[in-house]
Amino acid sequence: MCERPMTPSAAERTGDQRSRPARPSKPAEARRAVERAVTARCREGGTRCDADALSDAVLVASELTTNAILHGGGVTDFRVDVVGPGLRVSVSDRSDALPAPVPAADRQGRWTVGGRGWPIVCRLARDVRVSGLPSGGKCISVLVPLS
Repeated sequence: MCERPMTPSAAERTGDQRSRPARPSKPAEARRAVERAVTARCREGGTRCDADALSDAVLVASELTTNAILHGGGVTDFRVDVVGPGLRVSVSDRSDALPAPVPAADRQGRWTVGGRGWPIVCRLARDVRVSGLPSGGKCISVLVPLS
């Protein structure tokens, strides 16, 4: 789990811009949904888009989607919400298992493949929430600062 505390509830909606793109079946589709949401926010708000912040948001969405596909039985829901100065990305999957980092090396000291996605999400995102779903599975919701 992330070192920051995680809350059990889903993200509260505050009337900010909400987007429910089609459920991505590939990480590239999640990346495009984030790019569209951030670009629209910058266009409507007349603010400058921070390229590094956009890159962080795209990477987080890609990692969450990849993890849902590889470890969670597939993406069951996907949301991108512009919330104030940040972007909330929520990805649901079929697994009840909580995300966990994988050691970078095995017991013999050899580097392992994979296992870097969750630490990347935890480093770039704020307000990381993992919620169980009534029908089974979980929703991971994170806030990525855009400034």
